[in-house]
Amino acid sequence: MVPYLDVQHLSKSFGALTLFRDISFSIGEGQKVGLIAKNGTGKSTLLSILSGKEGYDEGSIVFRRDLKVGMLEQSPVFDPDESVLDACFNHHGEDEKVLKAKQVLTQLKIRDLKQRMGELSGGQQKRVALANVLLTEPDLLILDEPTNHLDLEMIEWLEGYLARGNRTLLMVTHDRFFLDRVCSVILELDDQTIYTYRGNYAYYLEKRQERIDNRRAEVARANNLYRTELEWMRRMPQARGHKARYREEAFYELEKVAKQRLEERQLRLKASNVYIGSKIFECQYISKKFEDTVILKDFYYNFSRFEKMGIVGNNGTGKSTFVKMLLGQVPVDDGRIVIGETVKFGYFSQEGLQFNEQQKVIDVVTAIADYVDLGSGKKLSASQLLQYFLFTPEQQYNYVYKLSGGERRKLYLCTVLMQNPNFLVLDEPTNDLDIVTLQILEEYLQDFPGCVIVVSHDRYFMDKVVDHLLVFRGQGDIKDFPGNYTQYREWVALEDKKAVSAGQASMTSSTSKPSYRHDDRRRLSYKEKREMEQLEKDIATLEAEKKQIEEALCGGTTSVDEITAMSKRLPMLNDELDEKSMRWLELSEIDN
Repeated sequence: MVPYLDVQHLSKSFGALTLFRDISFSIGEGQKVGLIAKNGTGKSTLLSILSGKEGYDEGSIVFRRDLKVGMLEQSPVFDPDESVLDACFNHHGEDEKVLKAKQVLTQLKIRDLKQRMGELSGGQQKRVALANVLLTEPDLLILDEPTNHLDLEMIEWLEGYLARGNRTLLMVTHDRFFLDRVCSVILELDDQTIYTYRGNYAYYLEKRQERIDNRRAEVARANNLYRTELEWMRRMPQARGHKARYREEAFYELEKVAKQRLEERQLRLKASNVYIGSKIFECQYISKKFEDTVILKDFYYNFSRFEKMGIVGNNGTGKSTFVKMLLGQVPVDDGRIVIGETVKFGYFSQEGLQFNEQQKVIDVVTAIADYVDLGSGKKLSASQLLQYFLFTPEQQYNYVYKLSGGERRKLYLCTVLMQNPNFLVLDEPTNDLDIVTLQILEEYLQDFPGCVIVVSHDRYFMDKVVDHLLVFRGQGDIKDFPGNYTQYREWVALEDKKAVSAGQASMTSSTSKPSYRHDDRRRLSYKEKREMEQLEKDIATLEAEKKQIEEALCGGTTSVDEITAMSKRLPMLNDELDEKSMRWLELSEIDN
């Protein structure tokens, strides 16, 4: 494996705050690496260090000579007067590359290449920045939250684009489906240390839990031994001569291990004092449009008690507008929305909350309430809620201006929950939140005894939380689907397959000779039967090879060179499997 990047003994601090200490890792040609860490622990800082925009305290960073690195930042900055096309090529566009630029930008829903960057929204600018880094075709791609501001269609396109070929990649993302399907190595930055897992996200979850369990057992053993040694230290202060000095030094080392704090939550927060009546809200044939864009047309929906609904669809189809109409922030054109008297909304918006930078974190939350009544005589204080969402007691007394972008989003979420609503409306809640916080929020919503509406492009999050979807398909076309996002995609695939089959049947019917009866079905020819039999053998062989590679990648005993070769082979194997499976389906439709 050709090493592209080698990081050795890297340390970084801001004053008294140490982000990481003495971390080492490397990235080789063709590896696709995901970086996972909690908000505020240094993910974006590490990427900035690697891109040369941030300094570091100690260690070394070595790139392969003449390596071309492309960096996608969370908040890219452009000249507002330059065109989209100039921004994509840094004013050095070549005619033969313009066609490629159009293809990539079209996939990212940017169609006017002459439009000024200053006229684009923040999300559109992030997509132009993504197109820029893809089109420059760097040897090493470094991506900071690449799926933010992408709709589901764009995310799936990017997922396929990055998974194909021998691209080398380091990225930070909260999208766990994306991590699982694209990355073959996971780096976890935790407790100022980096841990390497040579597998996808599912493999990482399994091995991380093993690491935590082992660490917990180690701390428990140290605590037991510590109590014994502490008794000895107290009993024999006068006996600490030369022979006892080694045991005394060992005691202090043992004390460090025994007093380590494992940042793993042991409770699952459940509120039982949330009441909501049987009347929630009813959309009575509402309509809304902006110029030529239809958002809703004579839309009727009666929301049920305890319903957990997801809203999905491409950008610009009206998802956020619908939510704002429900909350009374945007007026309807026709019809009306009737809200139940007991409904108390808690709204988590994309725009976030403007904080007083000089306030302390705990004061931001206690300004809303000192505690939440959980029922049965139990109360949850503001400090306990913050700790549940991973704000340590020390962090709670930090000033807001010291928080990272992800920590601010997390604090905003706490302010919404502290209002003790019975109907949560969350518009893109997963943006900028770390995976651990997302897992906590998922648990909270699963147990939440009120109603929930989630607008999100995070497929994993939606599958864990919602049991029902409204799919916004554009121009007022809304699909009411009784299931989660994965079930919806399976249904769409099935409908697409039926449509293809119907089209083939129609084509066959239109080109057939008049002497055939309409109810006659075409049978497989001898050659097609042999082809189908061979396809079945090929698919079985390819699936066996795929299983063997996946087991080897997750086994932990494979050499680096073998991992590289397997990582190159796996996407090719998947493409071949897809192609042969699709052909087998086509033939099986004829045979049925």
